[in-house]
Amino acid sequence: MAGSSCLPQWLSAILGEKFFSPCMVHENVKKNEKNIFCFDCCTSICPHCLPPHRSHRLLQIRRYVYHDVIRLDDLEKLIDCDFLQCYITNSAKVVFINQRPQSRPFRGSGKVCSTCRRSLQDPYRFCSLACKVSHLVKREGGVARHLYECEYLPLSEEESLCDNDVEQMTPDSVLESPTSMLTSSGSSGGGSVGCRTLACTATTDFVIKKKRSNLSASRNSSRPTCSPASEIALTLNKRKGNPNRAPFH
Repeated sequence: MAGSSCLPQWLSAILGEKFFSPCMVHENVKKNEKNIFCFDCCTSICPHCLPPHRSHRLLQIRRYVYHDVIRLDDLEKLIDCDFLQCYITNSAKVVFINQRPQSRPFRGSGKVCSTCRRSLQDPYRFCSLACKVSHLVKREGGVARHLYECEYLPLSEEESLCDNDVEQMTPDSVLESPTSMLTSSGSSGGGSVGCRTLACTATTDFVIKKKRSNLSASRNSSRPTCSPASEIALTLNKRKGNPNRAPFH
């Protein structure tokens, strides 16, 4: 981004990093997406790269409506997050790292982002970390006055996906079956309604099909059984009577 030369190395790296791409070191291993940012090495890593970085400061990167986000609790330890709009996913507040593309500029009279003009809720002024940083660089020539010292920034146990198979339910998650959809919890904001609607629709369809199959089975079982001779008699009774011959003259 413009003005990156006046930013600390870690901030410039995190704003320019492409997360959730496959890790080239572990390209043949499952769950190899680079979704962790090492604050000390200023690079992104996958969960399998964690062992040599355990003593470093680490940030978990997440996905929300197809864009990279960071937990507000983590980011507040590094930089002033005042007036930065946050969203809720998995019961945690998150902020977008970069600007999101817009199909058309906002033309209403409400609150908008001071950098990209995206519609915002009051009292927020920035829609992403990149927008706030860009504004500070333009107005103050840098962000040094807004940075915090943070000597310890570890990942929690549940965030270390190498140690367990816990996965976060996000709008990008794939719903596999009616049962899994009922047990999964949707995220707040965009996508959650769609996930729950899909779950309800699939489950309803599953129940209806089951009821129909049970109904068909009960109808078949309630029909009286007939012997072959009875079936022939019933068939003959359904036919029209034999025609009478005309009298001879």
